[in-house]
Amino acid sequence: MSPSRSAAAARAPFVLLVVALLAGGLISLLLLNGAVNQDSFELNRLQKDTKKYTDEEQALQQDVDRYKAPDALDRRARELGMVPGGNPAFLNPDGTVRGDPTEAQAGPSASPARTQPPPTAAPTANRTAAAKPSPHTPVPSGSAAAPTSQAAPTSQTSGR
Repeated sequence: MSPSRSAAAARAPFVLLVVALLAGGLISLLLLNGAVNQDSFELNRLQKDTKKYTDEEQALQQDVDRYKAPDALDRRARELGMVPGGNPAFLNPDGTVRGDPTEAQAGPSASPARTQPPPTAAPTANRTAAAKPSPHTPVPSGSAAAPTSQAAPTSQTSGR
């Protein structure tokens, strides 16, 4: 019986070593999996933030495009009392003036907002909702909705 005991005693450190290696490997895999999952959640959050900021950038770009449209610039300039300049005059390098410098004259169409007829007395809810464009939706300059959108941005532009 002593030889079997010595064989079992000799195997015990080897079995403990294998069990310890397996347990260490399992714990290492669990820690690595947790770190990968945490990075995956962080990546998902950053992708959502990127999408949100991209959408916001596009909405702001649409606002910029709408405000820099020629009809919007003309309307805002007339609201501020500006008039078209007329024919320009140029200074030549020798100091002479080429052209006829004249003062800009305000024509009869200097204030298109005042010449428009007043709105109807009782608009329906559907007409009001359809006439008001979304602040992020550009209005084409040649569309039928352009006259209604010309009076609306006065409150939007006053804060900028």
